Amino acid sequence: MPNVKVFDMAGKEVGEIALCDAVFGAEVNGAVLHAAVRAYLMNQRQGTQSTLTRTEVSGGGKKPWRQKGTGRARQGSTRAPQWTHGGVALGPKPRDYRTGMNKKTKKVAICSALSAKVAAGDLIVVDAIKTEGYSTKTMVSMLKALNVTGKALVVLNGMDAAVIKSFANIPGVVTTQSNTVNVYDVLNADKFIIVKDAVARLEEVYA
Repeated sequence: MPNVKVFDMAGKEVGEIALCDAVFGAEVNGAVLHAAVRAYLMNQRQGTQSTLTRTEVSGGGKKPWRQKGTGRARQGSTRAPQWTHGGVALGPKPRDYRTGMNKKTKKVAICSALSAKVAAGDLIVVDAIKTEGYSTKTMVSMLKALNVTGKALVVLNGMDAAVIKSFANIPGVVTTQSNTVNVYDVLNADKFIIVKDAVARLEEVYA
């Protein structure tokens, strides 16, 4: 059972927490992580790209020249793909890129991602993250105190508009709640910052 230190917003150690092996100490399954990230990215695609085929391009109704006797190749329309301003052959059309994963595989993926962060020493547990009103300066100070640079994912236990807005102006920092954590955001972050209450919530859901 991995143990990690708990810090306050000033970067001072205030305790220690034992993490659940099933969630934070599981074997990292690379194949499942790849499938989860691929599914997430595919599900973000709108699929609205579209090109005009030769039947959809305006013009080209008249045969450019007669079939035989000109010495040139036969042509039926100036809107065929080989012509300038012609239609596109085999171009993209609107489609749905969405793909799914079953619950069991999703659970393995999220546990693998969290365990990878613990193994790499990139998980930081904070006893609580609070602010009076909206204060980006407070959150920047907290990140400095915790020696966090680059991209960071901050996981809260619930919706806290003041904290979320305070982090919003900091480049590379993404906030989420314990019930909406996804594999892509976890792996994409250099540091995984989570409040103590959210740890208990994740263990309750995924253990």
